[in-house]
Amino acid sequence: MANSTQNLTNERLGSLYRTMQVIRQTEEELARCHQRGLIHGACHTYVGEEAIATGVCSHLNHNDVVFSTHRGHGHALAKGMPPKDLMAELFGRSTGCSQGRGGSMHLFSPEIGMMGTSGIVGPCILQACGGGYSSKILNNGTVAVAFFGDGAANNGAFHEGLNMASIWKLPVLFICENNQYATEVPFSYASGNPSVGNRGSAYGIPGFELNGNDVLEIYRVAGDAVARARAGQGPTLIECKTYRTRAHAEGMGDFTYRTREEVEAWKLNCPIAGLRKSVGVGNYDLARSAELVERFDQIDAEVAELVKEARDYAESSPVPVAETATNHVYGPQLGPVQDPVGPSSRTISFSQATLEALSEEMAINPTIFVMGEGIGKRGGNFVTTKGLYDLYGPERLCDTPICERGFVGLACGAAMTGTRPVIDFMFADFVLDGFGEIVNQIAKMRYMSSGRLKMPVLLRGCIGIGHSAATHHSGSYYGMYGQVPGLRVVVPSSAEDAKGLLKHALRCDDPVLFLEHREILQAKGPVIEGDFEIPFGKGRIVRQGRHVTVVALARMVHLVSSVSDELEREGISVELIDPRTVSPLDTDLILESVHKTGRLLIVDEPPGQYGFSAEIAARVVDEGFNDLDAPIKRLTGAFCPTPYSPSLENVMVPNADQVLAAIRELMSE
Repeated sequence: MANSTQNLTNERLGSLYRTMQVIRQTEEELARCHQRGLIHGACHTYVGEEAIATGVCSHLNHNDVVFSTHRGHGHALAKGMPPKDLMAELFGRSTGCSQGRGGSMHLFSPEIGMMGTSGIVGPCILQACGGGYSSKILNNGTVAVAFFGDGAANNGAFHEGLNMASIWKLPVLFICENNQYATEVPFSYASGNPSVGNRGSAYGIPGFELNGNDVLEIYRVAGDAVARARAGQGPTLIECKTYRTRAHAEGMGDFTYRTREEVEAWKLNCPIAGLRKSVGVGNYDLARSAELVERFDQIDAEVAELVKEARDYAESSPVPVAETATNHVYGPQLGPVQDPVGPSSRTISFSQATLEALSEEMAINPTIFVMGEGIGKRGGNFVTTKGLYDLYGPERLCDTPICERGFVGLACGAAMTGTRPVIDFMFADFVLDGFGEIVNQIAKMRYMSSGRLKMPVLLRGCIGIGHSAATHHSGSYYGMYGQVPGLRVVVPSSAEDAKGLLKHALRCDDPVLFLEHREILQAKGPVIEGDFEIPFGKGRIVRQGRHVTVVALARMVHLVSSVSDELEREGISVELIDPRTVSPLDTDLILESVHKTGRLLIVDEPPGQYGFSAEIAARVVDEGFNDLDAPIKRLTGAFCPTPYSPSLENVMVPNADQVLAAIRELMSE
C-alpha cells in the first residue's frame, strides 16, 4: 500500500480515509442502537469491508448507478448518502432514505445514484446489467456497479448477468465482496472453484482477485475498470477478498461456524488501520507524514460528531403516518386518454394490431427497446416484432440468450435508469423462470423507493391451450400474477382492445404483464386508425343482454359469443362482459350487469381453484349479493397439467356445449 499512496494527493488520501471512517463509525453506532432496541428488524453491518465500497465509489459521479445487496450500508454511504438518512431508515422513521419502507436491506436513494439494495441474493447483478443497457440506449456515458457477496457468485444470476454484460459489452463493474461466508456457509465449502475473480475469463471479460482490505489497490483497479467501461470496452469482474468482523446480522450467534481466533486475526488486518500505517514515517518524509496523521485525527473527530448528530436526528424523527402504508404501490393514473371513437371499416388481426401499436410507440419514444429470443431479424415466433429490426437496429431489438431470469432482471435495472424495456417471452410459461425478479423486484420497486423509481416494464407472452403444445407451452397464470401488488395484468380478447391496451401499457410507468392468447392471434376485427389507447381497469360490454351475465377473458370471450345467438333464439339474453384487465379489475361494470340480470356465470380457461373466477365470485358475493337471483356458477378448466394428445387436451378447457348447459342450468335456478 505504501507505494500506491505516494502517487496520491493528501486530499485524495484524506477523502478515502474519511469515507471509510464514516462507514465504520456509522456501523458501530448502529450496532449500539440495535442493542438499545432502536432498530426493529435486521441490521447487517459492513464493519471490516470499508475499503471496497470506498475504493470503487470514489471513481463514480453523481449519475453513475449502484445496485447492492442486503449488506449495503457501506455502499450507500460511499455513494454519498448522509448517515442521518441511513440511520433514520433503520429506525423506521419517515425521514429515512426509503421513508421507513425498507430498513437495513432495502436502501434507496436514486437522487444520488443509489438504486437500491435487496434482501434477495443475486438481483443486483442483473439490475446493474440493466443500468448498463440504459447507458447504451441513452448514450449518456454512465457506469453501473453491482456489489454482491461470495454467495451470489454461485447463483444463476451471476452466470446470466456476466454473460449478458460480456456479449453486449455493457459498462458494468461486478464487485464480489468475498467475506468468506454466505451467511454461515463457508465459501470454501460452497464453491468448487475457490476463486471468483478468475471466472471473468470464462465470460471473456477482465477478472481480478484483490486484497479487499487494501483501499489503494481497490482504488487503482476500480479506476481502470471505470475508465474501460466509459470507453465502451465492456465490463470487469473484481473479487475483493475481505472479512466481516461482526456477525452476519446484529444479535445473531457468530461462533458456531467460525472461531473467535479467526475473527480476531482479521481485525488485525483492518483497512482503516492499514491506510494509517501506510502514511507513517518511513514511507513518507516527516512533514507529509505528520500532516496526514494530523488530518486523519481531525477526520476521526469530525466523523464522530457527524455520526452523533445523525443518531440524534434519526431518533428524533417522526415515524411514518399509518395512513401512508399503502401509498406508492402503483404510479399515478395517466391523464385523459384517447379512447377508440366510432366504428372502423378496417379489419386487421390481433397480432397485426399489437405490432402496429409497438411500432408506432417505438417511433416516438427512443427509450423503448425490446428483448427476447428470436425477436430481432426473425421478428419473433409470433411475428410480434416483424420488420422492426430493420427500422431500429440490434440495440433496440435485442436477441437474447436463453436466460429469462437474466433479461427480466436486466429489464428491472433498465427501467430504474430511464429506459422502457419490452420483454417478449414467446410463451408465458417461460415467464416463470423470471418469477422472482418480477414479484420480488419489479413489482415492489416503486413501493420500496417510496414512489421515486418508475418501473415502466412491459412483459408480454402467449397463453392458452391448443395445438397439442403440452404442459410447458400452454399456461396462462394471470390469476396467480393478479395477486401481486404493483403489477398490472392485461388479457385482451380483440384486435382493437389489444392495440389500445398495448399503447396504454407502453405509456404508463407501472410494470405490465400483457398476455395474448395464442389461439386468437390471427382473429380479425375492426381497429380504427390513428392514435388511441384503452386505460386499465375499464371493462367492455361485448354483448348487451337482460337475463344472465357472463364474464370471460381472451378466447373464452369468443367461445361465449359463438353460442349467444343460439341462446337468444331460446329466449335467453346473455350480457357478455370482458374485463380486459385482471388487475385492476372493473368490478363496477360486473356489478352493474349483475344488478340488471340477477345471474352470473364466469367462464375461464385456467383451473378454478384460487384463481380469477374465484376472485370475481368473491367480489360479487361481497358487494352484490342482494342482486343475485341464483347462485353464482363457474365454468373453468380442469385442475390438471395440460396433456399432449388432442383427445386429452380437448377436455382441459370449457367447450361450447358446456357453456350452453351452464347457462341453461343457471336460468333454471
